[in-house]
Amino acid sequence: MDAIKIGGLTLEFLHSKDDTVGSLDLFRMTVQPKAKMPAPHYHESRDEAVYGLAGTLVLRIDGTDHAIGPGGSVFIARGVVHSFRNHGDEPAVVLSVLTPGVLGPAYFRELAELMAAGGPPHPATVKEIMTRYGLVPAAA
Repeated sequence: MDAIKIGGLTLEFLHSKDDTVGSLDLFRMTVQPKAKMPAPHYHESRDEAVYGLAGTLVLRIDGTDHAIGPGGSVFIARGVVHSFRNHGDEPAVVLSVLTPGVLGPAYFRELAELMAAGGPPHPATVKEIMTRYGLVPAAA
């Protein structure tokens, strides 16, 4: 399993659209404490379920905070604005399932390359990558 690191995030794909004939993307995500997180967004064509494995990840879903610890879960329907953060003192680890599988690791690898280029990325470039993969940035 190849880890993809983007700042304070680490993603490890267990299955993706590439090996499930587009059925799902399944990945473990580790969010470091106080790490900078992606902007609020929604998915045009996929639903997401998040299951807590360790620590506590706070997901803001449609304006309401949901703290997900080990054994907790949330469902995020397509079109619903969401974001996440880890305000705790330990890494938060979750399992995410997106259906259908249309994202895959390519999106995260592209963002990782952009972030590794040095300096803050231009917001228009980030937005272009997001929209190409069906993620729509939303106002905070």
